Amino acid sequence: MKKNIYGILRGKFLISDDSFKNWRMIIFISVLALIMIASSHSADQKVHEIARLNNEVKELRSIMVEGRKTLMALKMQSSVVKKVSEKGIKTSLIPPKKIKVKSQSN
Repeated sequence: MKKNIYGILRGKFLISDDSFKNWRMIIFISVLALIMIASSHSADQKVHEIARLNNEVKELRSIMVEGRKTLMALKMQSSVVKKVSEKGIKTSLIPPKKIKVKSQSN
């Protein structure tokens, strides 16, 4: 038992006659480890990209809501009256009347 552990620590399993199968396994495990590390980095990059895009969506949604609020304030009758009164136009005291046009197809 002591000889086996000592042989492993010295690396005799890498230089013995049947070491080719050991080297194949070591290379295979190393390639799998590299693939796993690359996959992990790729997943981390995607998570960071998703977080950045979510923050951008929240910011753009906030800008949209602010623009909609400003538009609603500008469309209100009181703000229209103020803008028009600056140019000297006053609101009419006489209510508008509907004009009905009869077709002359008969």
